[in-house]
Amino acid sequence: MNNPRLRWLEVGVRAPVTDNEASVLVDKLVQVCGRSVLEHDGWLYAYFEEPDELSGFIERLRSRVSSAIGNEEIHVVTRWQANEDWSEKWKRGLGSKRITDTIVVRPSWVQFHPEPDDIVIVIDPGMAFGTAEHGTTRGSLRLLESALKVNDRILDVGSGTGILAIAAAALGASEAIAVEGDPPSFEALRENVERNGVSSRVQCIEEWADTHSLQRMGPVDGIVANLQSGVLSPLLPAFRNTLIQDGWLIMSGILSIEWPCFLEDTSAKGFRCVEVDHDTEWTSGLFRIV
Repeated sequence: MNNPRLRWLEVGVRAPVTDNEASVLVDKLVQVCGRSVLEHDGWLYAYFEEPDELSGFIERLRSRVSSAIGNEEIHVVTRWQANEDWSEKWKRGLGSKRITDTIVVRPSWVQFHPEPDDIVIVIDPGMAFGTAEHGTTRGSLRLLESALKVNDRILDVGSGTGILAIAAAALGASEAIAVEGDPPSFEALRENVERNGVSSRVQCIEEWADTHSLQRMGPVDGIVANLQSGVLSPLLPAFRNTLIQDGWLIMSGILSIEWPCFLEDTSAKGFRCVEVDHDTEWTSGLFRIV
């Protein structure tokens, strides 16, 4: 749609949750809307681009939130916010973020004067998941800088905004294959790849990753997957078969309380953890094949 956006959909969500479930609820809303979530008087407020069909959108959102916290007692309220009333306030709350000594992530409207060795990635938060606002993305970027070698060929599974594939290309990967099955996220992925000038080294593939598709794209030197732990675990055998023997695997999206059990699962599937990154309640890990 080429016309300027006139309004945003504000969605308020409330559910009877424990402290841990509340963290999961916040992160699910961030993942779905790609923007910061506000808390006020026990309600969480997220902001969305105007959907094509409101009732269906709300039901899908309710279902995803319910599945994330294992609770069907979800209360949802909605109202419209004028673009000029909200978007500029939201933008003022976001700025450039230095993730490592060299990696900086900034929105397109923020000016930044880089140091000579800086890698600056331009990502506008939107409907796709994957911005420097989230601990799983920051952890993945730090581990990626540690693991990736120049001329590595890598897979970014569930690429979202494409931030990790873009970072891989900027760090010297010969090819980064960004796999994303969600159409709005795939559109954001392609736009961000073009905006950051890495189209020649980032291949965008619109499909949901599974065992067969991953192995078809291999072999690769490295895989980065910032997904939920329940999605990561079933893919572990495919990850192993897609990597070269001395390849590396970065996995993020694991709550710290889930980490011990997740680590046991990875060990049973033939991986050993060689580096760990903690960011808020999230844990990310760099793995090698045993």
